Parts: sequence; structure tokens; C-alpha cells
Amino acid sequence: MPIELPSFSPCDALVAVMVAVSASDETVRTAELVAIERIVNHTPVFASYDIDRLRAVSQTVMTLFEEEDGLDALFGLVRDALPPRLYDTAYALACDVAAADGRLRDAELRMLVEIRDQLDISRLHAAAIELSARARHQLLQG
Repeated sequence: MPIELPSFSPCDALVAVMVAVSASDETVRTAELVAIERIVNHTPVFASYDIDRLRAVSQTVMTLFEEEDGLDALFGLVRDALPPRLYDTAYALACDVAAADGRLRDAELRMLVEIRDQLDISRLHAAAIELSARARHQLLQG
């Protein structure tokens, strides 16, 4: 039986993309959750966002991941809610969450490719965003 899909606000869509990257490897890590909360609390695009929506949006993403065509449905919701000028923002936030625990896993990399494709992020823009995320999450040792 198909699930009833909610409509997302632009900020809900940004949260959904971050949660999707975090959950893509079937393990939502504490560092990733902390990164999502930090991003929502400190990024200007979320200035008027109701943080209580985090749980509902996260649950929607997790439910969609269990459905056969859930990923397509998720990206449909995201594209419907996000103005194209925020596509790069969504990808940048996804990269930050993926890098938050200091290790990019294969499933996270595949999800980033999917986000890039679904949101029509150019290779040049993607490379710049990825380099920026890598720079922000660099460690002193290593």
C-alpha cells in the first residue's frame, strides 16, 4: 500500500537531503546527527525553521528508504519543495553531513552522486563544494 507523502517546505527538503546522506549506509552516526542539528541551528537558511520538524522529516526519509521506489519519491518531494537556487546549498549541506564523522563510506558517496544527479549539480560546482567540505572537516593529525 503506498504511503501518504507529506509536502515539504524548502527547509524540510534541505533536512531530508542531509538525513538521506546520513542514513544511506544504514547507520545514522552520532557525529552526523550532531552535524545536522548544528547546521539547522547555525545556518542562515534555517533562521525561521521550526527545529521540531526534524523528527517528522527524518521519519519520512526513513520510511521512504523502506519503500521500493522510495528514493525516487524522496527526490520528487525535494525537487518540488526546493527552489533551484538552493540546489547547490542542498548538496553542500549533504557533503558536510557525509564528512562529519571523518570518513566517507561507499553508500554515502553513492548517495552524494545521486543527489548531484537529481539536483543537476554540475561537475565543476560539485568539485568546488566537495573541496570546501573537505577543507572544513580537515583534522590536524594525519
